[in-house]
Amino acid sequence: MSNSLWRYVKNIRSMGVKQYIRAMWYIGDAKHGKFMGEDQFGNKYYENLSPEEETPGRQRWIDFTQHDFNASQVPPEWHAWLNNIRKDPPGSDFQLIEASRPKWIGPWRENLTGTRGAFKTYSTTQPKFFPWEPKVGQRGPSANP
Repeated sequence: MSNSLWRYVKNIRSMGVKQYIRAMWYIGDAKHGKFMGEDQFGNKYYENLSPEEETPGRQRWIDFTQHDFNASQVPPEWHAWLNNIRKDPPGSDFQLIEASRPKWIGPWRENLTGTRGAFKTYSTTQPKFFPWEPKVGQRGPSANP
């Protein structure tokens, strides 16, 4: 307990109170490390390889720009770095990264499922079944002439 408490106090000193509160709100942990780079969307990537300060496997993390974030907002190059697939972080030259990709791969986009920009299919054929439409008619002879 005292070791983790000391870690939090040390991180508050190094980050500052405002950054500490933001880190606790967004990541749920007070982390402080070396800034490694930024992607084209403004997400910032950090690394702390000190075994005394970070748990192995949790030494790389991301600070998202948007408040409503998910994992699909991480470009593939940075995803590989975050998951220790590549040792060095990708360069900051986005034109060079795009030029090195094969032409048949489209530009990267985040997953828009559940948003207004999500892909919705539509059919160009007539449906096999039609909804029931009741026919409204007058009931019996009317009592008022």
